[in-house]
Amino acid sequence: MTTPVKILAFAGSARRDSFNKKAVHWAAVGATEAGAQVTVVDLRDFPMPLFDQEVEQENPPENAPRLRTIFTEHQGLLISSPEYNSSIAPLLKNTIDWVSRPGPDQPPLVGFTGKVAALMSASPGALGGLRGLVHLRSILGNIGVLLLPDQLAIPKAHEAFHPDGSLKDDKQQAGLRALGKKLAETLRKLSA
Repeated sequence: MTTPVKILAFAGSARRDSFNKKAVHWAAVGATEAGAQVTVVDLRDFPMPLFDQEVEQENPPENAPRLRTIFTEHQGLLISSPEYNSSIAPLLKNTIDWVSRPGPDQPPLVGFTGKVAALMSASPGALGGLRGLVHLRSILGNIGVLLLPDQLAIPKAHEAFHPDGSLKDDKQQAGLRALGKKLAETLRKLSA
């Protein structure tokens, strides 16, 4: 029996009723169904100040190494990114910045180098957050993350979900599950 691949799933939003938290949930379901061990985290549970090298040296937040350890323990990332003014949310960028820092006796980017990621977004806009995903792909690609070409954007997200978090469009929900499954299958092939 093979060891299951480990995937970290999260949304780049702290909002309790975040559309992106709902979206990443369905991708995590698909990855789990494909045999992956999925850990879902809420970035709201890891508050950190804006990255500042002086803060890092003088009074580093204890959540930074905690989160870096969680990233390091997983081979794959499922990330659902809100779009803010055609880019990614400050919370997601700040998380990437803190996690990218080296820990004691660790190389820089240990939380990202060699990871494989699948991206999605949900936005009230007509493009569903696609413009923000362009920026996120660029950032992650530059820090050693291999990105699946597949991605999914859910437009008019304020109208897309039922109160229970399921999607009104069965094809969109199936697409998110398929994205999670594809990540799990890709990681399994790479680890073989």
